[in-house]
Amino acid sequence: MSSLRVLRHLYISSRVIQQARHITETKPCRNTYLLNNCTAMTVMPVRCYAKKKGKKHNSKIDVSRSADDDILDLNDVKAKMQAVLDHLKDEYVKQLTVRTTPGALDHIVVSTNDGKIPLNQLGQITMKSSQKFTINMISSPQEVNAAVKAIQNSGMNLNPSSDGTIITVPVPKVTKEHRESLAKNAKGLCDKTKVNLRNVRSKVMNDIKKHKDHSSKDTLRLLEKQVQQITDEFNEHAEHLLTSKTKELLGH
Repeated sequence: MSSLRVLRHLYISSRVIQQARHITETKPCRNTYLLNNCTAMTVMPVRCYAKKKGKKHNSKIDVSRSADDDILDLNDVKAKMQAVLDHLKDEYVKQLTVRTTPGALDHIVVSTNDGKIPLNQLGQITMKSSQKFTINMISSPQEVNAAVKAIQNSGMNLNPSSDGTIITVPVPKVTKEHRESLAKNAKGLCDKTKVNLRNVRSKVMNDIKKHKDHSSKDTLRLLEKQVQQITDEFNEHAEHLLTSKTKELLGH
C-alpha cells in the first residue's frame, strides 16, 4: 500500500514539473516559480517608468537690501550698472538720431576758449525743412568756425557751410538703407552695454569671493545670486531700450 502512495506522489510531481516547463517554454516573458506545495505560479513583469521632471523655475529673490552690508553694498552695484545704462541712452541720442527730427543737433558740443558749450546755447537752431537746418550765431560770431567743425565731427555725416553768422546744414534724405544701418549700430551699442554690465558683475563677484575665509558659504552664495539678478534686470532694460530705439529708427 505504501508503495502505491509513493508511486502516486511521484506521478503527480512529474506532471506538475511538466506543466511548469510547458508554461516557461511557451511564455518566456513570464517568470514562473514552483512553490513548496508543487503549485506553479507565473508573475508578469512590470515596467517602471521614471517620473518626468518638471521645469525648474528660478524664483526671484529680494534685492532691495544686501544679504550682508558689510561685504557688499547693493545700492553701489545698482548705481554702477545704472551709469552703464545711462551711457547707452546718451549714445542713442547723440549718435543714432534720425536727422530730420527737430532737436537733432541739440546734443552737439562745441569746443571754445571758454570750454565745451552745447551748440544750442551758442546759436539759434532752426529747422527750415526736412532737408535743411540753419543756425544763427549772431550772439557768438567768434565761434562760427568752431561750430562748423563740431557739426562736421558729430558723426552724423553732415556738411555745413557758413555765411557770416549764419550756418546752413543741408540734410541728406534719410533712406531705408540708412535707417537699417542706424538700427544695426543700435544693436552694437546695446551689445557693448551688456559687456560693460558683465564687467561690473565680474568685479563685484571677485570682491565677494575675497570674503570666503571670513563669511559663511550660504551668505556669499546669496550675495552672488543678488548680483546676478540685478545684472539680469539691467540687461532686460538694455533690451527694452534697443527695441524702442529700433522701432524709432526704422519708422515703425
